[in-house]
Amino acid sequence: MNAHAKIKYWLEENRQRGTRLLQQLVQEGSIRGNESSAQAVIIEKCRKLGLSLDIWEIGKDQLIKHPAFCSDRKDFSGNPNVVATLKGTGGGKSLILNGHIDVVPEGDRNDWDHDPFSGRIEDGKLFGRGSTDMKGGTVSLLLAMEAIIMLGIKLKGDVIFQSVIEEESGGAGTLAAVLRGYTADGAIIPEPTNMKLFPKQQGSMWFRITVKGRSAHGGTRYEGVNAIEKAMIVMTKLQELEKLRNLRIEDPLYSKIPIPIPINIGKINSGEWPSSVPDIAVIEGRMGVAPDEEMKSAEKELEQCLKEAAQSDNWLKKNPPQAEWFGGRWLPGDLEQDHPLMTVLSESFEAVKGKQPAVEASPWGTDGGILSKVGNTPVVVFGPGVTEAAHDVNEYISLQEVFDAAEIIALAMMEWCGINQ
Repeated sequence: MNAHAKIKYWLEENRQRGTRLLQQLVQEGSIRGNESSAQAVIIEKCRKLGLSLDIWEIGKDQLIKHPAFCSDRKDFSGNPNVVATLKGTGGGKSLILNGHIDVVPEGDRNDWDHDPFSGRIEDGKLFGRGSTDMKGGTVSLLLAMEAIIMLGIKLKGDVIFQSVIEEESGGAGTLAAVLRGYTADGAIIPEPTNMKLFPKQQGSMWFRITVKGRSAHGGTRYEGVNAIEKAMIVMTKLQELEKLRNLRIEDPLYSKIPIPIPINIGKINSGEWPSSVPDIAVIEGRMGVAPDEEMKSAEKELEQCLKEAAQSDNWLKKNPPQAEWFGGRWLPGDLEQDHPLMTVLSESFEAVKGKQPAVEASPWGTDGGILSKVGNTPVVVFGPGVTEAAHDVNEYISLQEVFDAAEIIALAMMEWCGINQ
């Protein structure tokens, strides 16, 4: 029996144990600031596998000076980063396997069919917040490593498994790992890609635009200037900017994505009283950044858009909208399609699934931008899970995909890192 056949057989024999591990992780609701209990499950698993562990609490003071850092979290204590290394025998390429342990809030529990942290299994699917984004992918990584360890396969290159915090808020956990010295010859991030390969990732950043008006009584609103109405001018200009920016995207990997780099208005706040003309409106949103684009360049383009909006209106000309960049910020990632890591993953996928993988660009940001731009580590995003289910109610993952991804990643590890015959 060859190595591939042994891995496939081992994963089939350990399907129940792997499913239980994922269930445990989902049941530990690791919303931002409460990642410790889920990390404890990860730590226990890595100890049982005999991996070399590095567990530390990231410090904001060390990160805050780095231009890639963004977080409004005041304290990271009690919720550590975890890195576990499978040391190779030497002479092979190293590989980072990066997963994030934090999940977004569950929202209104009444919208869920079952408890959002139940880990309920039904019709081959496991349900719960974080199941697809991205605890299913993390379990795929751990199963791939466990299969190789338990089968006595000796890799030449090091495999560096990472379970990081803060991905959903901008990547402080992965940034801390890079600054701690964790880089490699390649990296796989098993975000929910529908089992597609993403060599390129959209970046994104949050903006806040303040639009001024002049207050007045609603009965004589003509004596004031309605900030909401002026904000509508700004939002129309943002829609025009979105169209312009996306017309420039010619990369075929974006051909199936309707809006490759969206500008999304996510929040508007204005007014305090129905019978008053509001004197201020605040628009908050998210701006997509192309894989090959600099963040500063995107910033300048939005700021120029605001200047043009101001020139189109006499009030705004005297009271120009003000933009600020805050909160979440994800660096874009851009890997060549013919990179050796893409080749290895594609061949491993074909060996398991009997067909070539679909290759697209990521419609959202990941920690891959930090690994590639700050850590100089080539990244491919590939993992189990339905992209549309992430952050949604009744989030779920196909258990078969978790084990298929584990098999593909295990083969890729052996090919990338090399094995001792």
